[in-house]
Amino acid sequence: MSDRMRDKVTIITGAAKGIGRGIARVFAAEGATLIVADIDADSGAATAAELSRMGVTAESVQVDVTSRDSCDAAVRSVLERHGRVDVLISNAGVYPLSLLDQMTEAEWDNVFAINVKGMFFMVTAVLPGMRQRACGRVVLTSSVTGPMTGYPGWAHYGATKAAMLGFMRSAAIEVARDGITINAVLPGNIMTEGVEELGQEHIDAMAAAIPMGKLGDPQDIGKAMLFLASDDAGYITGQTIVVDGGQLLPESAGALE
Repeated sequence: MSDRMRDKVTIITGAAKGIGRGIARVFAAEGATLIVADIDADSGAATAAELSRMGVTAESVQVDVTSRDSCDAAVRSVLERHGRVDVLISNAGVYPLSLLDQMTEAEWDNVFAINVKGMFFMVTAVLPGMRQRACGRVVLTSSVTGPMTGYPGWAHYGATKAAMLGFMRSAAIEVARDGITINAVLPGNIMTEGVEELGQEHIDAMAAAIPMGKLGDPQDIGKAMLFLASDDAGYITGQTIVVDGGQLLPESAGALE
């Protein structure tokens, strides 16, 4: 590793497990000062302790991203302890399966509250400090589902992930002259705790549709985000990187035979 994030104060929402934890491990290996921001306080603390054993400063903060007050308070606590936020990884999200004829208004609203409103609250919470320092990186966890593909039962989820990119493009213009970049990573099928619960047969079927023949690792997403958060990507903003093992490439199942 190259210490690209040495001492960079980095907030990662939804970092207690899954893709968020994988991102945190990549940033820890590059020397970042990590803030594990998650609604699950116990899991967040456990992940922060694990990262600390890698030899970096890591701490947890409980945050409910659906509450603007909670997001503001979390960022304020980081500023009080560290004086700045260099990087925000807005990763917290949910993806409950619900078909259209069964989906309730409450289900729709909850997915949007976490995935879209939560992103908005966290981004606007860190912007004042980043603007003051004329420097900052924001990276969003979107998805191939919504912006590029669809899947039955994920109409609400896909809509939120597409909305994130619409937000990103306009927001990136607004903050470009403040030295702040906003970009997004679009994961394909990634092996997380939730996917493992689906069973090996389901995992094998998912892998069969991917040219590389396997699901991605959460750290694969972290590596793409590391680039976008680093000085190497200083002239890149409002852009996306798809990390999917080639999943979107085949025009039909026959292309993989």
